[in-house]
Amino acid sequence: MTSSKQIAFSRRSFLKTTALASGGMLIGFNLFNACKPEAKLPIDISKLNFNDFNAFIKISDEGIVTIFSPNPEIGQGVKTSMPMIIAEELDVSWDNVFVEQAPLDTENYTRQLAGGSQSIRHGWTALRQTGATAKQMLVNAAATRWGVEASECKAKEGVISNGKGETLGYGDVVKEAALLEVPEDIKLKDPKDFSIIGKGKRNVDIQKIITGQPLFGIDYKEEGMLYASVLRPPAFGQVLESYDATEAKAINDVVDVITIGEKARGHLEGEKRNWTAQLSPSDKVVVIAKTTWATIKAKKAIKAVWKQESEAESTKLHDEKMLEILEGNGFRTHRENGNVKKAFAEADKVLVRTYESVFLPHNTMEPMNFFANVTDEKVHLVGPVQTPEDAAKTVSDMLGRDLKDIHVEMTRMGGGFGRRLYGDFVYEAAEISDKIRKPVKMVSTREDDMTTGVYRPPSKYKISAAIKDGNVTGYHLKEASINGNSWGAIADFFPAGAINNYQFDVANYKSNITTGAWRAPYTNFLANAEQSFFDELAEELGVDRAKLHMDLLEKAKNNPDANIKYSPERLQGVLQLAVEKSNWGNVASNVHQGLSVYYCHNTHVAEIADVVMENGVPVVKKVTCVVDCGIVVNPLGAKNQARGGVLDGIGHSMYADFGFENGIPTANNFNTYQLIRMAQTPKVDIHFIENDIDPTGLGEPTLPPVGAAVANAIYKATGKRVTKQPYINNMDVETKILG
Repeated sequence: MTSSKQIAFSRRSFLKTTALASGGMLIGFNLFNACKPEAKLPIDISKLNFNDFNAFIKISDEGIVTIFSPNPEIGQGVKTSMPMIIAEELDVSWDNVFVEQAPLDTENYTRQLAGGSQSIRHGWTALRQTGATAKQMLVNAAATRWGVEASECKAKEGVISNGKGETLGYGDVVKEAALLEVPEDIKLKDPKDFSIIGKGKRNVDIQKIITGQPLFGIDYKEEGMLYASVLRPPAFGQVLESYDATEAKAINDVVDVITIGEKARGHLEGEKRNWTAQLSPSDKVVVIAKTTWATIKAKKAIKAVWKQESEAESTKLHDEKMLEILEGNGFRTHRENGNVKKAFAEADKVLVRTYESVFLPHNTMEPMNFFANVTDEKVHLVGPVQTPEDAAKTVSDMLGRDLKDIHVEMTRMGGGFGRRLYGDFVYEAAEISDKIRKPVKMVSTREDDMTTGVYRPPSKYKISAAIKDGNVTGYHLKEASINGNSWGAIADFFPAGAINNYQFDVANYKSNITTGAWRAPYTNFLANAEQSFFDELAEELGVDRAKLHMDLLEKAKNNPDANIKYSPERLQGVLQLAVEKSNWGNVASNVHQGLSVYYCHNTHVAEIADVVMENGVPVVKKVTCVVDCGIVVNPLGAKNQARGGVLDGIGHSMYADFGFENGIPTANNFNTYQLIRMAQTPKVDIHFIENDIDPTGLGEPTLPPVGAAVANAIYKATGKRVTKQPYINNMDVETKILG
């Protein structure tokens, strides 16, 4: 059921700003002055007389509402879905709502970021109550004017009516409403009465996107702006020793060549550097020019000398170190239930497998870029970043400026997947502008992004299961990763609670290669390993793969001491529907199916992949994906999110290969690094479990399960278990990167 938790609004906080703990919308009462019963959507809203009454809402006399969305839009759809939630409870017409991106505002919002698939989950209750509270105060004011009970009145699409057939627009009673007490007992709509939530709405930016209007950071321009391109160390572990920029400075439109790095190093040391600082401790050479082409051309003309300051690491070294760790004793135990050692000692049989993943770059379609204009009065920052508040605080520290002087505007992001959580590109732009005291935009190339970025850490999992009398009696997972990959809570995911003797251990190898969050952190490969292991375990036990999961989930349901994050019932629900919708076990003889069921980011997902062999190569033809994320706010956007996660997961599991030789990345563009191509994309059927549970995450949860679903289907098709990504490179099949 939906949450009944109430937010206590004071008159001052509600009427002035309604600051939400979620980082959600803020509603001010001047909004209702414009909600006329007969308001029509104009063709050109730019000609309307808009009135600003706070930082978040603009309203025209014709009843058109502009809501400023505070959370960064990274393609996950919050710029559309969060306003939908307010409009639903407020009872205004969605046709009369326009949405714009708000700048960073730490006074009025918290959690103004994009990450973890948490925006809707955290904002759900607060956003609904904000809209519902405003509506109730307007209804109360109308009831007072008519001399009737508020219970006799109702509101719909900005119009209040009573049983006598009388109507008032919100604007007709806004002044009286402002004098009333903020009601303490607000009734939220029953989900069955939703008219906006649950109905597919087009992305509010779709027209601008398809017509190429400026929305993204790469599009941003200001009068007199210069461009900057940064020359960073070509290999991890190197620092700048010297450089000659004579030829670079002779290139047309080049304004100057400078170095940066000192301020970032001076203010951001130690562990904090992995999260916020520029990625390399080295100085960097920066070309300043009037065009991006000139900066890129000049950067190539710079003659730089780099010194190896720390070990030049390679993938071979990482593999050796992680395998060594897996066989050692330096683990930290995140969870231990029962007596694992005893279970394995008494087992009839022990199944042990090791699964391996590789480094992965983020490869956003829009390369890293950011605009900065540092003056004595303020620091103006504009661009695509997932963590604007963290970026503002770091720039404040780095430049020694008061935080109130840092003004951050967010653009739409052309992809992030975790890469734009790390604001190194923001700090570079700020340091460059501070040094030259001119407006400048730092722009990276694809090669810059792939060779000097943050990467998904490779990991290896050694998973063991004890089998006694045909039952799984023990489970032990060991994780070895680069720079630490695990988050303690994942030890409480399935199969925790379903197997009495259970242990989850982690260890890591420290590397100078920068790693960090990559779409569905921690679980993006863990799901692949565990769900592949359970497929093999089912075969060893001689039971149907779906039945094994159902039986284990039943044990978790009946375990009073389970202490788990997932819902066994909801996992059973998605699995049952996936089996039904995919025709599990009843497909054509040339179609081979693999199953995976997983919980992460508070969402339950089951996926079944259909694979066929074509010219000796496994081809994914279809994926059936069932999601339980609670109430689906915008089904149109939700399907796009779920489908994108599936395709991204297939592409990286099957094809993406990346590593290091002497600290240098083995790929620097798409001619040597394969993302999934259009010709390789299968049909993806998305199904949502319908319920009235509060919404959970959706941008990431469909990615982790699909790798195992595909791997398990490949086994059915070839008889070969693929335990290392990318699959194609580890199957002895002929393939090549497609053009």
